[in-house]
Amino acid sequence: MALWGGRFQSGSSDMFKQVNDSLPFDYVMASEDIWGSIVWSRALKEAGVLNENEQFQLESSLNALKKQAEAGTLDFANSPEEDIHSFVEATLTAELGDIARKLHTGRSRNDQVATDFRLWCRSHLASLREDCLNVISALLKVATRHENAIIPGYTHLQRAQPVYFAHWCLAYVEMLKRDVSRIEDLQKRLNQCPLGSGALAGTTFPVDRDKIAAELGFDSPCLNSLDAVSDRDFVLELLFNASTSMMHLSRMAEDLIFYNSGEAGFLQLGDSVTSGSSLMPQKKNPDALELMRGKCGRVFGNLQALLVTMKGLPLAYNKDMQEDKEGAIDSVNQWHICLCIAVEVLDTLSLNEERCRAAAQQGYANATELADYLVAKGIPFRTAHDISGQAVVFAISRGKALEDLTIAEFQAINDKIEEDVYPVLELESVLNKRNVLGGTNKELVIRALYVELEKLDQLVG
Repeated sequence: MALWGGRFQSGSSDMFKQVNDSLPFDYVMASEDIWGSIVWSRALKEAGVLNENEQFQLESSLNALKKQAEAGTLDFANSPEEDIHSFVEATLTAELGDIARKLHTGRSRNDQVATDFRLWCRSHLASLREDCLNVISALLKVATRHENAIIPGYTHLQRAQPVYFAHWCLAYVEMLKRDVSRIEDLQKRLNQCPLGSGALAGTTFPVDRDKIAAELGFDSPCLNSLDAVSDRDFVLELLFNASTSMMHLSRMAEDLIFYNSGEAGFLQLGDSVTSGSSLMPQKKNPDALELMRGKCGRVFGNLQALLVTMKGLPLAYNKDMQEDKEGAIDSVNQWHICLCIAVEVLDTLSLNEERCRAAAQQGYANATELADYLVAKGIPFRTAHDISGQAVVFAISRGKALEDLTIAEFQAINDKIEEDVYPVLELESVLNKRNVLGGTNKELVIRALYVELEKLDQLVG
């Protein structure tokens, strides 16, 4: 049932329908569209457009249809309708006749779809927030299992300074906490109701937009009818949030892929999140992490696509804006999947603490400590940095670690180096001397870990 046929003498071509029809993807908003129609029918009754019996019939039929939508029993695939809005109206018209034809009074698909999509986005924010919290929980759990584990920290993918594995976990906790806060911030900006804005100029019928917004769970109505139907910045913000969070997941995936490699050997991933080779029997591939990394680009693409679509559109509604849905729906789905698989990866990984510690002791990661030691002896840092570099070169030439050099070898480089240098160069000392807020001191790391566990309980609550 076309909602716009009176002006036209012939129907749409099959090719036009392929590019125009959105029911194949906007059917996911069925419950939201029906809910919005229920509230709109109540507003029309109060405005004198519907009598009590008409509104009762409409709401009863819409509630029954909503139950079918939520049960997944509506046949969208075989429907000839253009979009979810025409599907709902056609279904109602088949049941109620002219009463159903009154439902769209004073309403446009422009304010209808803007409302539906805000409702759909809002309904998914709560579950995405929970998904992010689940990853935080998994990170804290694996950190707790390996409180004493030490791994190399890297810059430029070169061993730099050692860190506690829990410190690495807490870095991603901080990123995901910001992802959660962005979801919460979006909720505030998203939660305005376009319904009642009409096509672009409002409606002539005396509907109570404040009441409509309240019944749909919005904080307020949109304040400008043009803005209400023509902007999709809430979708862009959702896509940006998804992209940022996926970037965090992708970086974590990259770390874990490297840690899982034969060259690093820091951990093993569980069988449930890995796959084998059709040719090489020994292979155990980190496919879940690679897919997480790959899907990140897909979500980025959806954000860029909508930015490019929106950048040149005049006010108000343009059909280009139909392109907001597929990418957003896809991004929300992919984000959700990746957050869930991240939890499975973290829950099933096994850390080789001995291998991690051995790697942390290699690569002259204590060279900065030697420089700091010399600074404490009164040598300017830049000079101390040079001396420490010389010591590294000397140690490499002898095939030794810094801490294995003799005191005679040290003093040949600089006579200020004495026996008290050796405790400074020990692995735990390297970590624990960094006892400023945010540092790798073990006491600070463990305290931060348990603070985050307490915060998580509050966030979940």
